[in-house]
Amino acid sequence: QVQLVESGGGLVQGGGSLRLSCAASGRTFSGYAMGWFRQAPGKEREFVAAISWSGSNSYYRDSVKGRFTISRDNAKNTVHLQMNSLKPEDTAVYYCAADPSVVVITTPGSNRYLEVWGQGTLVTVSS
Repeated sequence: QVQLVESGGGLVQGGGSLRLSCAASGRTFSGYAMGWFRQAPGKEREFVAAISWSGSNSYYRDSVKGRFTISRDNAKNTVHLQMNSLKPEDTAVYYCAADPSVVVITTPGSNRYLEVWGQGTLVTVSS
């Protein structure tokens, strides 16, 4: 299995930007689709964005479209989430996840059965 480590979280004012990174090690990174999820206090973990193994297809939840961009560098075994125009409601712990299929990652409820997760990185957006 691939192992995942997130970084890049922090405290930012509303309207600001952050870039999250997820570094992968272990099995061949390019064989995995990647996703970002987030979990706010007291709420269920939710899908944010996903990218296919080749990087040619990306998917977003409606509330982040136009503000967040997911990308990957298979040569460096990393996936990024560029977050612009951040809002207080974006405050959460952000997790990356991996699965051989991007369809699996983007299926509603996938947060309950995906097996490969990082430890999370906290993003706090102040108003």
